[in-house]
Amino acid sequence: MSTPAFVTRADVAAQLRDLGLSPGDVVMAHGALGGVGPLLNGPDAVVGGLLDAVSPGGTVLAYTDWDARYDVLLDATGRVPAAWRPHVPPFDAATSRAHRDNGTLPEFLRTWPDARRSGSPGASVAAIGAEAEAFTRDHPLDHGYGAGSPLARLVAAGGKVVMLGAPWDTMTLLHHAEALADVPGKRVIHYEVPLLVDGQVTWRMVEEFDTSVPVVDGLAEDYFADVVRGFVAEHPHRLGQVGAARTLVVDAAAICAFAVRWLEARCR
Repeated sequence: MSTPAFVTRADVAAQLRDLGLSPGDVVMAHGALGGVGPLLNGPDAVVGGLLDAVSPGGTVLAYTDWDARYDVLLDATGRVPAAWRPHVPPFDAATSRAHRDNGTLPEFLRTWPDARRSGSPGASVAAIGAEAEAFTRDHPLDHGYGAGSPLARLVAAGGKVVMLGAPWDTMTLLHHAEALADVPGKRVIHYEVPLLVDGQVTWRMVEEFDTSVPVVDGLAEDYFADVVRGFVAEHPHRLGQVGAARTLVVDAAAICAFAVRWLEARCR
């Protein structure tokens, strides 16, 4: 009987090292783990491999959002009708599930031992590793993809983004570029969020750029992929395999700056 061709935690770490991850790096990871191949120990092999690739001293981030799914209840002013308010579970950074549309990686990382998770619900990020607490603390509730966010800290720290089999239009860092870009007509939304604070539910109206669609008119629904392709065509990057998954590694500050220029050139 032949031995199954599993992808192991050690394989993931070694292949990520080959793609340029190093001890002490800060990396935001996106993954479509079904494309990696059969994982020995499932998604935990990928989370552990990411952490091993940047250890000692490194930190791994993943965009979680939260699996509230109450947005269809919001009225025209962004409020939840009174009859529904008791039934909407509040956001709790420690226990609220990552949004399922983001795949399995964020939830497995969020529940990793000693993981931390930031407190801005829709923009929330989970982190593990040496600086997990520093990257997730004091996340602004309003404009959670902008200044003071984990994304801003990733850029400031000289971090990297890993797209481990993930579609390029899912690169969450580019929402930070949308927040930074000086372009007119950005869509701004307001909506209520229930927060668990000291054991009590507090409702808070949040202001945010609309990340469910392109931030301004005239851009393709998946324009993030165009931005990433444009960056890859012109700037240093690493492209290879983790297991069977096509994997891209880019410098966070460089691609964010490129995205800001891209938006400002097309949208002014």
